[in-house]
Amino acid sequence: METEKLQQLLATENGQLQKLNEIVLKAVEEEKLLSQKLYEFEDKHPPLGSKVADKVASFGGSWKFIIWFIVFMLLWMAANLYLLQKPFDPFPFILLNLLLSSLAAIQAPIIMMSQNRKEEKDRQRAVNDYLVNLKSEIEVRNLHQKIDLLMSEQMQTLFEIQKAQMELMEEIRQLIKK
Repeated sequence: METEKLQQLLATENGQLQKLNEIVLKAVEEEKLLSQKLYEFEDKHPPLGSKVADKVASFGGSWKFIIWFIVFMLLWMAANLYLLQKPFDPFPFILLNLLLSSLAAIQAPIIMMSQNRKEEKDRQRAVNDYLVNLKSEIEVRNLHQKIDLLMSEQMQTLFEIQKAQMELMEEIRQLIKK
């Protein structure tokens, strides 16, 4: 009778540990689901204007662009000063200045659009990071509460096991006395 009671108590403790494993696995799975959902916001197919703005910004802010532009300006000036008999843009290079101003006027807003888009993505990532951290903190608190609850249940089970052991020892002592 007492051995059955001990086995039942040990089975209860195994059940509690199994319950703890399930709780932890479920919490980890929920965290994965949340982080997967948060990364779905990434725009995998941005509109054509955004793609163009990103390309212009990446090229316009590169050394390749600067070098090509310097070469273009030097060729323009050399052609108008030395190579052409009748230059189409004589020395003060008014046409070149107009081209430079137009390029700057067009390029600056496009680069700003690209930067604004990237800034919005960064802001969304920061919000998502905050949500993940908040979710993690809540899960850690929940796990602490669950572990505390399981530990109190285990302590109760251990006390019952100890009580059953004491009763068995008392029975053995009584049998030895007889």
